[in-house]
Amino acid sequence: MSLALLAADRFSKNFGGHQAVDQVSFSIHPGASTGLIGPNGAGKTTLFNCVSGFLKPSSGRILLNGRDIAGLPPHRVFAAGLARTFQIPRLFADMTVVENITLAARDQAGEHFWNVWCRPSLVRRQEQKILDQARHWLDFVGLTDLENQPARILSGGQRKLLELARVMVSKPEVVLLDEPGSGVNPVLLDRIVEKITELNANGTTFLIIEHNMDLVASLCHSVMVMAEGRLLAAGSAPDVLSDHRVIEAYLA
Repeated sequence: MSLALLAADRFSKNFGGHQAVDQVSFSIHPGASTGLIGPNGAGKTTLFNCVSGFLKPSSGRILLNGRDIAGLPPHRVFAAGLARTFQIPRLFADMTVVENITLAARDQAGEHFWNVWCRPSLVRRQEQKILDQARHWLDFVGLTDLENQPARILSGGQRKLLELARVMVSKPEVVLLDEPGSGVNPVLLDRIVEKITELNANGTTFLIIEHNMDLVASLCHSVMVMAEGRLLAAGSAPDVLSDHRVIEAYLA
């Protein structure tokens, strides 16, 4: 665990009498791409929400670079280097595509009003740098032609790509992807897989919730399986996806 980039140490989350996550521990090392699978109601989304700060664990620890982030609010988890996407992309529909990306850059000088008044040249230089980075990621995901269009016009797959570009402009150490293939047509799904694979090959660490087993097998080196709030199995993708317990709980 000491070498892990992201780790959980016997963390649980309950809602009244319902134990949504029950004593789950795991370790994810830098550069890994790890899948998180399980049937509906297994606790996957609750786990994601606890790790990313949207829910506070009932007990246990969640460690990012050895620092316990359990219970920190989402903006502090984000500032620490963990970014996430959502199963249904959460975009600012009336902002342009490029504006949706620039707002996600971390440590913007213009967020402090005294810099706007006292250091305007610094703010302008940084804004231009962030805009250049946003355009780089737009080009990476293939949405450059839509830069100045409102985000509301994007298709489901394009919105997934925009969310990917938006998290990458923040220079995260680890990215949580919530069903990146859900509701995406085959052409854009191939592009999403290609981009995630490229980012991972270049060192980005991923934890991915996904129901598409072919997608999990192609993207993930290792897989964790949850069932009824507990970690049922974990290991290499081929071993886990052929485990009879996993087949009984989820794949059958």
